[in-house]
Amino acid sequence: MDKKTLFILEVSIHGITLLVLLHLLSIPLAIVYSHLLEWVLHKHVLHGLGKSKKSRWSSHWNTHHKKSRKYDFYDHDYEKGWQHQSARSEILGLITLSFIHSPLIFVSPLFYTTLVICATRYYKIHKKSHLDPEWCKKYLPWHYDHHMGKNQDANWGVTTDWVDRLLNTRIKYIN
Repeated sequence: MDKKTLFILEVSIHGITLLVLLHLLSIPLAIVYSHLLEWVLHKHVLHGLGKSKKSRWSSHWNTHHKKSRKYDFYDHDYEKGWQHQSARSEILGLITLSFIHSPLIFVSPLFYTTLVICATRYYKIHKKSHLDPEWCKKYLPWHYDHHMGKNQDANWGVTTDWVDRLLNTRIKYIN
């Protein structure tokens, strides 16, 4: 190893190398990034592009939102999982996002792995919320508000509302 590489590996903070510290910081950074990405994609892709019936993303607005309003937030498409086109599109979208981000595995394996975990968590939380509306009202009121409130073009976060609060797009309708 050259002197520069050796120096980087030897720099430590209370016995933890700087390199290890940087890798560990990639976990919270990936979580923050996933929340920001969730907000941006929901607002600009699923609602922005998705409102056009010709859009590849139209099922979110024209199917998912329509059923959620019609059945008091419940979306029975999640019961069928992969067998239903709407749920399958959501799963394939998350797999595509994971694939797009896959080169990051060579730069920061922990960042990439955290993103994949966040994508999986997103799907599980979104599915549970639409199969158990009372649970959603209690634990994800912002997502319930997104579907059932007067303005469905607000409350873009699904798993968290901190981005909505930061960007002033959180509108409370229940409680």
